[in-house]
Order: sequence, then structure tokens, then C-alpha cells
Amino acid sequence: MAPDTSTQIHNIGYRSYEGPRLGRAYARTSLFSQSLRGAYGLGRSAKSKVLPMLLFAVMCVPALILVAVAIAVPGSTDLPIKYTTYALTTQVIIGLYLASQAPQSVSRDLRFKTVPLYFSRPIERGDYVVAKFAAMASALFILTSTPLLIMYIGSLLAKFDFGDQTKGFGQGLVSVLLLSLLFSGLGLIMAALTPRRGFGVAAIIAVLLIPYGAVTAVQGIAYNTGSTGVVEWLGLFSPISLIDGFQAAFLGATSAFPGQEAPPAAAGTVYLLVILGLIAGSYAALMARYRKAGL
Repeated sequence: MAPDTSTQIHNIGYRSYEGPRLGRAYARTSLFSQSLRGAYGLGRSAKSKVLPMLLFAVMCVPALILVAVAIAVPGSTDLPIKYTTYALTTQVIIGLYLASQAPQSVSRDLRFKTVPLYFSRPIERGDYVVAKFAAMASALFILTSTPLLIMYIGSLLAKFDFGDQTKGFGQGLVSVLLLSLLFSGLGLIMAALTPRRGFGVAAIIAVLLIPYGAVTAVQGIAYNTGSTGVVEWLGLFSPISLIDGFQAAFLGATSAFPGQEAPPAAAGTVYLLVILGLIAGSYAALMARYRKAGL
């Protein structure tokens, strides 16, 4: 019987890789870097850069104006607003930025079903979640801390008291760090629930703004009816008022609550525990979400 000659082996030039295996740490760092760059449109199309860069500019312009006013006014010894007040004053801009970039960070991977491809590499589910969470929090921290840095540099150029300005700047950084972690966790879990970017945008805006509006309204009613003791506890039911109550209690901020009364230290501790609990809960919810999405 003649041998079968229909099967042939071709050498098409593949060679085994003999270089270093960079492993999970490199993959995690690369995913963090690409996600952070993507949050500002870097490495993406020109159209993708417009909104994040515009919102970044809108965040910084008022800080420049505040510095200019403080320097121009004769006899001025301080900035018109506190460092801890700036982020809450521009909360709408922060919310719009988060709503536009959190779905971009995670919804596309779900929509195009690329998450299993990530997990087929040395990267694991926890690496993916940590990289995305850290990138979104870093992007928000850059957005919220840059105006504070502008104000701080401007105050030093205006020769305001160095100690007071440094203390206020440090308090502002602590505030926006917590805000960045809290908002990023809530924004990413809302965006990860659906592969549809539009639904993610709407959900994030709703989670940030609707509770704040409701809490503010109920706080006003309670204050005007004499139930002032309830006001400080109502702030626990909104992400924005959580940051407001914490920084008023511990960072010397002026509270936006009715009457501008800062919560006492005991209530402030509860605010901090709720903030940390929501951050940890957001991380756990993302891990649970990607346990299913990674299949």
C-alpha cells in the first residue's frame, strides 16, 4: 500500500519566544496606564479628547479667576473660597466627567466581549478590577486636585500666609482623594452593570445628583421645622453630602448643610465609616460583576 502523501508540514517561520516573561504586574500596570490615558482621550481619536479636556479646562478656569481676584484686591490675605469648598462647588462638572468616562473605561469591554480575552492572559479578575478602579480614581484626583494646586501656587505668589495655605491645601487634597475613590467606585459599578454606554451615563448621573437633591430638600424641611438634630444624619444618604459632612467634621470645611453647622466628631466618624464602606462595597461589587463577565 502506497504511503499517503497528501499531508505536508510547512515551516512558516514561527519561532519560540525566549525573552523575559513580564507577568501579571506588568500587565496590571499597562492596563492601569492605558485606562488612565484613555480617561483623558490620550491615545484615542481627536473626538474622544474634546469632552474630557474641555471639562478639565472648565474645572481649572474658576481657580485661575479666584487667584487673579485675590491678587488684584488690595489688602487681601486669603483666597475667596476654601480649598475644601472647591470640589463641592464644581460637583456638576465632576459628575459629568465621571458619567462620560466611567462607561468608556468598562462598558466597551463588556459590549465587545473582550473581558474573557483579558483573563486568558496572566492577568486575573482582581488585577482587572484594581487597574480600572485605580485608573478612574487617579483620573478624578487629577481633575479635582489640579485646581487646588493652581490656587495654592497663586496664594504663595500673592504672599499669603504659608502655613495657613499649606494646611488648607493639604485638607483639600484629603477631601478630593476620598471623593475620587468614592465617586470612582460608584461610577464604575453603575457603568459595569450594562454594556450600553448611554444607560451607564444616565445611571451615574442619577446616583450622584438625585440623592443629593432629595437629601438637600429634606434637610431644608427638617431645619425649617426645628428638627435640626436630624440634618446631620440625613447627609449619610448622598455621596456628595457624605464628603461634605466628613470634611466639615474633620477638615475645617464650611458645611453646605442648612445653618452651615458641622457634624460633631462622632457623626463625622460615622460619615467616614460609611464612605470607606461604600468604597470597599463598590470594589466587592465589581469583583462579583466580573466573576460572571469573565466567563
